[in-house]
Amino acid sequence: MKIAVFSTCQYDQEFLERYNTGHELNFFDSSLNFENVSLTKGFDALCLFVNDKADSNVLAALKENGVKLILLRCAGFNNIDLKKAAETNVKVLRVPAYSPEAVAEHAMSMILTLSKNS
Repeated sequence: MKIAVFSTCQYDQEFLERYNTGHELNFFDSSLNFENVSLTKGFDALCLFVNDKADSNVLAALKENGVKLILLRCAGFNNIDLKKAAETNVKVLRVPAYSPEAVAEHAMSMILTLSKNS
């Protein structure tokens, strides 16, 4: 499968290349939006993150470009027009949840930082 990976940081690329199971991955530093949706032409799938936008206009263009699948590297999906995705037959898959322990650990570290600096 030919996959375009948007909003790529160096660690994303390293991780995805290390654990790739045979897909053709192309990495883009920029976030997906209507201005650069033409970059998706010829790809089967997209791997998106929180700042990528797949609104109704982008999804219409994705359908025209032959994209059939959007893979999200995040739990949230508020940046995707799910109704338009269903209408255009573009499937959307996401991370169902992040570790609640990691969220709690981050909150505790912020509390400790605040208490140390007060």
